[in-house]
Amino acid sequence: MEQKKTVVLGVTGGIAAYKTASLASMLVKNGYDVQVLMTRNATNFINPIVFETLTKHKCLIDTFDRNFEYSVEHVALASVADLVMIAPATANVIGKLAHGIADDMLTTTVMACRRCPKFIAPAMNSEMYLNPVVQDNLAILKKYGYEVIEPAEGHLACGTSGIGKMPEPEELYEYIYHELAWEKDMIGKRVLVTAGPTQEAIDPVRYITNHSSGKMGYAMAKVCAARGADVTLVSGPTSIPKPMFVNVVLVTTAKEMFEAVRREAENADIVCKAAAVADYRPKYVNDQKMKKSGEQMVLELEKTDDILKYLGEHKKPGQFLCGFSMETENMVENSRAKLEKKNLDMIAANNLRDAGAGFQGDTNRMTLITRENETALPLLSKEETAARILDMILDQMNS
Repeated sequence: MEQKKTVVLGVTGGIAAYKTASLASMLVKNGYDVQVLMTRNATNFINPIVFETLTKHKCLIDTFDRNFEYSVEHVALASVADLVMIAPATANVIGKLAHGIADDMLTTTVMACRRCPKFIAPAMNSEMYLNPVVQDNLAILKKYGYEVIEPAEGHLACGTSGIGKMPEPEELYEYIYHELAWEKDMIGKRVLVTAGPTQEAIDPVRYITNHSSGKMGYAMAKVCAARGADVTLVSGPTSIPKPMFVNVVLVTTAKEMFEAVRREAENADIVCKAAAVADYRPKYVNDQKMKKSGEQMVLELEKTDDILKYLGEHKKPGQFLCGFSMETENMVENSRAKLEKKNLDMIAANNLRDAGAGFQGDTNRMTLITRENETALPLLSKEETAARILDMILDQMNS
């Protein structure tokens, strides 16, 4: 974020209010200015002091509170809000907002927030949530521009199971990140990202793979989407949750990834191939588990499809192709040779030997290589690295 964004969190009287404290903490840690509004009923579930401690701001409850930094609280706060999220949102408050009833600090402030995105996270008993009146009220809010976050299914506080759980704070945070974290400078761009390793079967039990975690490719997809792009992520097997707001295509083998990339690249303006695809696979795959026999076992391997080479050979006019290269020696020379050989527009290279740039970590130290120059990036988080890569891609496409 170029400047600190202000998020207004509305907390209403539901048991899920305790989760909102975690969301507030997460937002503050990531650089957001957080203002919390509570209904009187919400204070029966969580003490306002919790939010005041986390946000370093007074938690607003009383419409007529005079001890606040703004002169007319609800209007002044609405004027600085970059985003409003009500979580949890009870049936009562949903009904009030849908029908223009503003009788407390939360509803009056939200009514005054006409120019910023507004998110509603309903949380209630299944029968209440599915009641046609509540569903009609949610439809009204959608008509007026509110985004309603679908509740999760599971065990509810009332002891039953069903739909009505407020999503976890991590998911709610992703909605805010997607909306506010980056300038929307990639709207209209279609981006294809590959990520993760592939797995090449030896038999039903064993396979060949590598140490790739997929984190760099997932960060690329997440930041592209947050910057407004239409993103498809082709992912090999990873333990990372699927990124939200991204079309995810799951594959296992190099052959499956090749077919998926060949299909999806047809409509892509930008292709970022961050996956670590196996160069070789077993020539013969055993139907049964191979048993130990003798001191040695020899596997005969055959080459897999070179996805990046194929993309370079079939690059459409105006399409930007960014490859990734991990080396252990002669990083720049080897990566530049790869850029030329495979007809890339840019290659993002790193050295496995550099501290913070290896597999599995949350940071990276990359050098961005084009035909004209090389740009060495400092040690950054993978999301920050992704953003810098995208900045370079956009500069190259616009030059």
